[in-house]
Amino acid sequence: MTQKGSLDQQARHQALGLTNERAVAMYETMMLARKFDERGQVLQRAGKVNFHISGITQEPSQVAMGFAMDLEKDWFLPYYRDYGLVLTIGMTVKELMLALFGKGEDPNSAGRQMSAHFGCRRLRIATGSSPVTTQVPHAVGFALASKIRGEKSVAIVSFGEGSSNQGDFHEGCNFAGVQKLPVIFVCENNGYAISVPLSKQTAGRISDRALGYGFPGIRVDGHDPLEVYRVFREAHERALAGEGPTLIEIMTYRVTPHSTSDNDMAYRTKEEVDANRTKDALPAFRAYLEQLGLWSEAQEQALQQRIRKELDEATAYAEQAPYQSAEDAFRYVYAEDNGEVR
Repeated sequence: MTQKGSLDQQARHQALGLTNERAVAMYETMMLARKFDERGQVLQRAGKVNFHISGITQEPSQVAMGFAMDLEKDWFLPYYRDYGLVLTIGMTVKELMLALFGKGEDPNSAGRQMSAHFGCRRLRIATGSSPVTTQVPHAVGFALASKIRGEKSVAIVSFGEGSSNQGDFHEGCNFAGVQKLPVIFVCENNGYAISVPLSKQTAGRISDRALGYGFPGIRVDGHDPLEVYRVFREAHERALAGEGPTLIEIMTYRVTPHSTSDNDMAYRTKEEVDANRTKDALPAFRAYLEQLGLWSEAQEQALQQRIRKELDEATAYAEQAPYQSAEDAFRYVYAEDNGEVR
């Protein structure tokens, strides 16, 4: 995150309408997402869970975009690295752990899906699927329903840059542009579609593709969460005003392997990864808060202790929780006679 020279410039969050308390809450949520992600990697390496997919260094931008949304009215269709977003929306560490362990209490899929395939009815998170980009036309459908019903809500859908080359992306953008739907398309461009670098998968800027569909496309630095917040807040206001979609391309970097099943050193160098780690927005945002007197070492230590306790309790609970029973095999598959989903 870029540091500014004067006090007025440093207090950028206030100029954006964020209170001091909200700015601090953003940092705390970023750190919670980071520590959950790190714990997931440790659990996989220890043989406690089978699979983990990481979004380390992408959390600051994910949290920032979540803070710009209306958590009571909007619809969320996140992709599989969005721990920062779903924690901002209201998913708990305990629920994420249940999903990571694949247990029956997992609110996303009762342990049926791979971890990080989010879906939670109470939080307005639509169920995600493993085939990439299928959530894009679904988000457009949510936006169309909101428009037909006259509801003041926005659908937000995120995906990686590799997904932007799929037909679902283009079909969703085209329909949303024609209908001027309240949807925000979010490309979290982290530089790699598994092992394929951006230079070998995409020509030009992904954000420029929006021009062909009749709505704005914006590229934003993912290492500057306050700028991310500003861009998303404006896109949200546009959508609510009936001005249609926005495509936002967040420029970030994937410092971890694609997943715990991937050997990223087969297609890139350690020097490249290390160089990008130095751009991590999390310590930069902490430094910003410290410069304003909003954060201290004592607060940091207290936060780390709270997070450690929350993670330990969630891990212990999820590890001991039962898997889905055979009797519940058709849970979430068929509707009850009264119309409620089992």
